[in-house]
Amino acid sequence: MRTVDDIVRLIRETSTSLPDDVERALRSAVRREAKGSSAAIVLKTVLDNVKLARNCGLPLCQDTGTLTFFVSSSLRSKVTPERIRKAVAIATEKGLLRKNTIDSVSGKSYDDNCADGAPLVHYVEGGRSVTLVMKGGGSENMSRQYSLPDSAVGAGRDMEGVRKCLLDAVVNAQGYGCAPGVLGVCIGGDRATGFEVAKEQLLRNLGDVAEDAELRKMEKRVLREANSLGIGPMGLGGKTTILGVKIASRPRVPASFFVTVAYMCWALRRRTMEFA
Repeated sequence: MRTVDDIVRLIRETSTSLPDDVERALRSAVRREAKGSSAAIVLKTVLDNVKLARNCGLPLCQDTGTLTFFVSSSLRSKVTPERIRKAVAIATEKGLLRKNTIDSVSGKSYDDNCADGAPLVHYVEGGRSVTLVMKGGGSENMSRQYSLPDSAVGAGRDMEGVRKCLLDAVVNAQGYGCAPGVLGVCIGGDRATGFEVAKEQLLRNLGDVAEDAELRKMEKRVLREANSLGIGPMGLGGKTTILGVKIASRPRVPASFFVTVAYMCWALRRRTMEFA
């Protein structure tokens, strides 16, 4: 079926080819690092990997991650969960995806990467498109959620407290999760919404900025301060610890003030396919 074939193609392109904006950010990062430094060598190696993956049609990373599909609701009858699962099974058989889905109770492997809740499918308003995000376990492990006030990081219930949380998340990552990474952030919301909205920020182009002036200012400041920590690519030192910071906010109840960080590795695998 054409729809299944299209989704297989989307998976192939997402798995094997880094988005242009992310590759540009990595190339800019190389130019900022000292020539011959560990940071420059790591970044050049990453870019060599990007080129090889694209040219050979092989996954960018051995961890092909959790697959999350954002499907326009207008495509609900065409791009169904059943067709998405069929495409995922085909892509797995072709070697575009690792056998990467485990039953949390029994430890059994779902060798086609298909189970109840895998892959994740969200229907969203607007357009006629399907967006796929592939988020590896290493970066997922570096994600964090804070409840303000947080005495451990000295964070109060204000934007300064938010800033301290974001920098704490970067410091605690210490290059794990395959730095340089990207921070997707949600200020507020409930616990579940916080993680959902934070992860959605990873869909944004690295060159864009938040519409809200206060959030825009925070994105710029945290990016600058995170990159001044000296953690660097893979934690080996350097000027490039984070490639981008993308922040959104959601309303909260008076009793709760959550700050949620979805950390993404340099292999920010996301791609959108338009449907007629």
